Amino acid sequence: AESNSEVLNFCANNYLGLANHPALKEAAIAAIASHGVGMASVRFICGTTDLHRKLEHKISDFHHADDTILYPSCFDANAGLFETILGPEDAVISDALNHASIIDGIRLCKAKRFRYAHADLADLEEKLVEARDARVRMIATDGVFSMDGDHAPLKEIVRLAKKHDALVMVDECHATGVIGKTGRGTLELEGVLGEVDIVTSTLGKAMGGASGGFTTGRQEIIDVLRQKSRPYLFSNSVPPPLVAAATAAFDVLEKEGEPMLAHLQNNAQTFRKLLTEAGFTLKPGNHPIVPVMLFDAPVAAKFSEELSKRGIYAVAFSYPVVPKGQARIRTQMSAAHTLEDVQYAANAFIEAGKVSGAI
Repeated sequence: AESNSEVLNFCANNYLGLANHPALKEAAIAAIASHGVGMASVRFICGTTDLHRKLEHKISDFHHADDTILYPSCFDANAGLFETILGPEDAVISDALNHASIIDGIRLCKAKRFRYAHADLADLEEKLVEARDARVRMIATDGVFSMDGDHAPLKEIVRLAKKHDALVMVDECHATGVIGKTGRGTLELEGVLGEVDIVTSTLGKAMGGASGGFTTGRQEIIDVLRQKSRPYLFSNSVPPPLVAAATAAFDVLEKEGEPMLAHLQNNAQTFRKLLTEAGFTLKPGNHPIVPVMLFDAPVAAKFSEELSKRGIYAVAFSYPVVPKGQARIRTQMSAAHTLEDVQYAANAFIEAGKVSGAI
């Protein structure tokens, strides 16, 4: 599409459509009026307000956790987690497809590192046994894996953690406000709310789409993070308007979430059905992330251009973001999409597929 033309966005993290929701905009504007645009400080000096503590309490209640600590992003939450609570006598056991922020966070700590094959419970247990002499063993996994849209088998991971006396850390960035009956993520979907030691997630996707992240979990862990986590101690506080907007997002989710989530799921199922019937290869799953596999990087790039000509914005993903030979268009459904939007997008994909030779 031309630069001044409107397009339908099918690659944003705006799962619930809250990025332009009036309640969030009103909350942000009110916070600017009452608290200003920023705190000009880190949290422990003069960067904590009533708004920050209110949001932290709300997130804790939402996740059935003891306490929560806010960060500028979930990348910061993950970067500030492992080095703070794990030492050289400990071990961290990480899923092979974990997000870069988990990988980088683990690299910063001195714990022994183990990697288990993606969602492979047998391999995970082997690594737990191999790390049996460690003081603390922590299993680290994404809740939802962002490139493929599949989710971790958390119920079984928690079972293995209890069996081997290990902690569990889950990154819920693509799950908070997205999956589970009430939007409480992979933990709700897998029936382990309140059983996971550490959850990290973002305020920059389903929960308003702006910025900010958090770690929520056991009180003793959050207390240590407040004292020692470097991204928390040395980064400016999340701005009050973003905090207020995120609080409003949780309010909207609690009041209106179930029909929004049902509509989001219907959009994903409809899009999957239409593209599958047209002959496309999709990564299997039920998440609003719907990866359309094109395999070849130049084909994927051309495909994205053809979509743009038809009023659909969806970018191509290729190496090094995904493995070589696994190029794709990673689409993401939103509750803001109407059924007509989804059908229009599917037709654009079919036309682009024929032009590019993908189908």
